[in-house]
Amino acid sequence: MAAIAAFSVCSPLPLSPRPGRPPIPPRRPTAPANTLEAERGVEFETGDSFFRRESAVGRDLGVLSAALHRRSLPPGGGLRVLDAMCGCGVRSLRYLAQAGAAFVWANDASEGCRPLILSNLSGHPRFSPQGDRSWVVTHLDANRVLAENYLRKEFFDLVDVDSFGSDSSFMRLAISTIRKGGLLYVTSTDGYSSGGHRPHCSLASYGAYVRPMPFSNEVGLRMLIGGALREAAALGYRISPLFSFYSYHGPVFRVMLQVDRGQLHEKSRYGFISYCHGCGNSQTFSWEELGQISCACRKGEISKSVVVSGPLWTGPLHDVTYVTDMLQLATEWGWACTNGNEVDLEKLLNQMIGEGDPRLPPGYIKLDEIASRGKMNSPPLSTLINTLQKEGYVASRSHIAPNAIKTNCPIAECIQFARRIRCSTSNRR
Repeated sequence: MAAIAAFSVCSPLPLSPRPGRPPIPPRRPTAPANTLEAERGVEFETGDSFFRRESAVGRDLGVLSAALHRRSLPPGGGLRVLDAMCGCGVRSLRYLAQAGAAFVWANDASEGCRPLILSNLSGHPRFSPQGDRSWVVTHLDANRVLAENYLRKEFFDLVDVDSFGSDSSFMRLAISTIRKGGLLYVTSTDGYSSGGHRPHCSLASYGAYVRPMPFSNEVGLRMLIGGALREAAALGYRISPLFSFYSYHGPVFRVMLQVDRGQLHEKSRYGFISYCHGCGNSQTFSWEELGQISCACRKGEISKSVVVSGPLWTGPLHDVTYVTDMLQLATEWGWACTNGNEVDLEKLLNQMIGEGDPRLPPGYIKLDEIASRGKMNSPPLSTLINTLQKEGYVASRSHIAPNAIKTNCPIAECIQFARRIRCSTSNRR
């Protein structure tokens, strides 16, 4: 951090996320000027800022996590939130109004958003009854805000960085600015890298060389977690994913991480994932097993049909206990069931609970792949899941792909079970 300190003190310029590279062009607004929106009863305006209504679910999940974390803080310790790329300020407003944050720092690099952000936050008192600031608005590069708060030893319980593309330059500074046991909410919208189409980009941003795999959207979440884990380990921290959320509309990959002091464990879930295009089987490999990567269908021989991505996070995408607490809170607040245009969080969180079983390996199997490899019509998703569970396997739906299952049953056996279901159905006709 000495280099950060020297730069911040000596240079009048904001920290550049990627020195020597052209800046990322601004995101075009998707809503007309002065549009009045509402999320879970909180009203705000979007103006000319970049805003996606579809991202409301990610904001719901962030607010639920912030509220749960506030309850875990010691008495007298209010929740402090840094919204590093706040846009129109809707997340900052919701952290104040719904999560009960004692202080929110709303920052966006665009000074043109200032009147809009101030207008949206003005409905919440700027000072507490004790005279403490409840919120502040700044317009600086996100890295500069993080660095200056770190140097002032101003730490936060939750840092939310809703970044664009595969920009991960903020990761170390964000981790350094979080209080012990605090939360980091990170984002990626780079579907090309998660799909294995830009492996050198994923390598530069997240330290992972990603190849094309049929469960690429899950790989995107694991790539993001793995990148954060790598940066945290370099600083002497360890991270744990509390939940991971994928949304197709960006695509958007959002992960809530808990940050704590500690070294990277030698048996940590940070390794490699393989997929065989020949038979459809996927596996995980540790660093020690790198020279042994092959597929059973090739009888140990090297084959071009086997592709490997990594290093990535290979553990559970969600903490089941934590997501269960989120569901309970969503139910208390009346957010669990569908209400008008708002999303049914009960269904989503229950799917996450199913996906979070630590016995489940990375990846999912699409019914289309079962049908294609088995040369048959696939059975109903729920029927196949019930059959696998009766046979002693773990199986659940995937919130990432609606026509896929997550299971520890090999794909070859899934095909056999699917064929058996189809035959049984035909015999009853």
